[in-house]
Amino acid sequence: MIEIREASIHDCQLIRELASQAFSHTYRHILSPEQLDYMFEWMYSEKSLLEQMTEQHHHFFIASYDQQACGYISVEREEKRLFHIQKIYVLPQMQGKKIGKHLIEKAFSYIRGLVAPDESVTVELNVNRQNKATGFYKRMGFSIARSGDFPIGNGFFMNDYIMAVQI
Repeated sequence: MIEIREASIHDCQLIRELASQAFSHTYRHILSPEQLDYMFEWMYSEKSLLEQMTEQHHHFFIASYDQQACGYISVEREEKRLFHIQKIYVLPQMQGKKIGKHLIEKAFSYIRGLVAPDESVTVELNVNRQNKATGFYKRMGFSIARSGDFPIGNGFFMNDYIMAVQI
C-alpha cells in the first residue's frame, strides 16, 4: 500500500538517504561522476535541504510502500499561478509500482489547495533531456514547454527540458 505524508525538517536525513540511491541511479549514465557528486551535495546536503524547506519554501512529501520510505517530491510556489516540482525521485527497486504517479497526484492536490477552486495554474518541472522519465511526465499530462542549459556552478550545466501542465 502506498502512503504519502508531508515531510518536515526532521526528515532531511531520510530524504538525503533516499536521494543517495535514487539520484545517482537516475543520472549515473548521463552525468560524470564529478558532476553527480557536485549536484548531490548542492541539492542534498542537510544544510541545503534545510534551506530549501525553511528559506526557499519547498514543500516536501515522502512516499512509503508497505511502510518503507521509497520516494519523495518537492513543490515550490514561484508565482501566484506558477508552481515548480523541484524534485521527484523513487527508489530504483520501487519503480513501476505507481509511486511516482501518486507523488505527482499528491503535488497536484497540494497545489490545488493553495488556489481558488476555479483557478487554473501552471506546474513546471525540469528534466534532463536524456532522462527516460520524460515519457512518464508526458503520461502524467506534462508537455515540453522549452529547453535550456542552466549553469549550476563549478563549470557544470543542467541540460534540461522544462515540462509544464495546466491544472
